[in-house]
Amino acid sequence: MNDEMPPKDDGAAIEGLIAGVLSGHRKSIARMMSLAESLRPVARDALARLHRHTGRAHIVGLTGVPGSGKSTMVRALAQKLRQDGRTVGIVAIDPSSPFSGGAILGDRIRMLELTGDEGVFIRSMATRGALGGLARSTHDVVDVLDAAGFDVILLETVGVGQDEVDIVQAAHTVVVVSAPGLGDEIQAIKAGVLEIADIHVVSKADKPDASQTVANLRAMLRLGAIGTGASLWRVPVILTSAQARRGIDDLVLSIGAHFQHLHDEGEIAERKRKIFHMRILKATEDLIRERLLRQNRAALEALVERTLARDIDPNAAAAELLGVSPFVR
Repeated sequence: MNDEMPPKDDGAAIEGLIAGVLSGHRKSIARMMSLAESLRPVARDALARLHRHTGRAHIVGLTGVPGSGKSTMVRALAQKLRQDGRTVGIVAIDPSSPFSGGAILGDRIRMLELTGDEGVFIRSMATRGALGGLARSTHDVVDVLDAAGFDVILLETVGVGQDEVDIVQAAHTVVVVSAPGLGDEIQAIKAGVLEIADIHVVSKADKPDASQTVANLRAMLRLGAIGTGASLWRVPVILTSAQARRGIDDLVLSIGAHFQHLHDEGEIAERKRKIFHMRILKATEDLIRERLLRQNRAALEALVERTLARDIDPNAAAAELLGVSPFVR
């Protein structure tokens, strides 16, 4: 049987799977992740029980425009964290194939140097059409790694487009990776990607205009054009080269310093509150959608026909489907 195949929905199999995850058994971790992604009802009970064992890991999100070198950065970060004696979970979100729904980039291929390390666990996930740069089951997969005892979880967004701001409500520390010469600084600012950074990283330090990109980011931070709002944290801009291992030590120190800052200033509780606020709303949306499709599919199809005939507009159709007034928001 495939090691990642979810178990049958019997109690003994699930009990063994949960125990395996909590003991750090790699096959159990992989199978629990597959169960979470399958969205089967049994997954909810298993994940609920694992949730009680979460809350210890430092979740670090990495995002940035395409071509900025996020995957290479993740590999270098994981190697440095392992040298420091910390275990690392990696969740790499890939764009989905429009045909199979599966991941089409395969970040694990780019991280082959890490695959023999028992202190690293890598999971690639497909977005499956989810907006905001994160797949639907991302948080559940992160919970599995957290419950399994990994010290740091690196969460890499898909990198297709510039609207991946969900990461700010999924991670304790957000690293935005920029590369010199892409010409995307202004567009990224407009999209809000740069604004969400706790740490700015300029990759590919060997490029001639890398220092200018660092200077531009620091100037924007001084002008208040980007930043993390009222936080007392001073957002650093770090010049790196993942290939040459330049600046990686500084980046790891800054990530640790930011996590310490969150605890020292009492901001970690608010970060966690925002994460669960978003997760509850997302889960509520999913439950409502599933219930509507299961119980009201005929009514939905009838409303689609009425909308096509211009007898009703989509907002009024949605309100009718939910049985609420279209004027109540």
